Amino acid sequence: MTNNVPSLRAHKRRLGAAPIVMVTAYDEPTARYADAAGVDVLLVGDSLANVVLGHEDTLHVTTAEMAHHVRAVAAASPKAHIVADMPWLSYHVGTDAAVANAGELIRAGAQSVKLEGGAIRREVVRALLDAEIPVMGHLGLTPQSVLAFGGYKVQAKTRDAAKLLLEDALILQSEGIYCLVVEGVPRMVGTQLTEALDIPTIGIGAGPDTDGQVLVIHDLVGMTKRPPPKFVRRYADLGAAMTDAVARYAQDVRDGSFPGDDESYENPAELLD
Repeated sequence: MTNNVPSLRAHKRRLGAAPIVMVTAYDEPTARYADAAGVDVLLVGDSLANVVLGHEDTLHVTTAEMAHHVRAVAAASPKAHIVADMPWLSYHVGTDAAVANAGELIRAGAQSVKLEGGAIRREVVRALLDAEIPVMGHLGLTPQSVLAFGGYKVQAKTRDAAKLLLEDALILQSEGIYCLVVEGVPRMVGTQLTEALDIPTIGIGAGPDTDGQVLVIHDLVGMTKRPPPKFVRRYADLGAAMTDAVARYAQDVRDGSFPGDDESYENPAELLD
């Protein structure tokens, strides 16, 4: 598939498309390796705050920091589409500020931006689209709402809450978002949203029936400091492999076996004379 906004917008499984594969990336090497694996979308997520900068939540990252990491991901020149999260307070304080902040991410190398929230964000979505900035939505468990939610809790667990989530999704679709991330909801809700929308859904803890899936790459490869959420499947343990590699290096340094002849430059004859 061509990983631009029009092709992603049309990428519905019920129309015969394969599921969209999205992972997070925060630097050039990660973006390069993930792109080589054939992913469709690279998300420069505000999860940067948690898995790279070591904060407890996503609230402690700025637009400038996000732009810095977008530049690093874009330096990999990936075939995958690059979407950047708009961090907390970058789009909550007026449409002019939202457009300026989104523009900073686009200039850094993003091809679209993602923001959280439903009907309350419709004016922001409209302003961004008027500025020719494509928008991906995010509903359900929205991490920037962690203080309001009282923690990272599954959302839409009642009929009324599920109905409100669907209403928000339809509003965002009507405003023109090209895709919707659905996080932390019962699988039935993920299925219903996907069936109701003409734009693709990308699930993270939303069941198997969405039009795609996204995971934080540090969760996927075993490089997080906490146990991963229920919705994560771990495909590698790079954290343990990294610790083992560094421990073997440290041992070789301490016992004098590194560097050896293979890692040392030969002495020029002139110096030997």
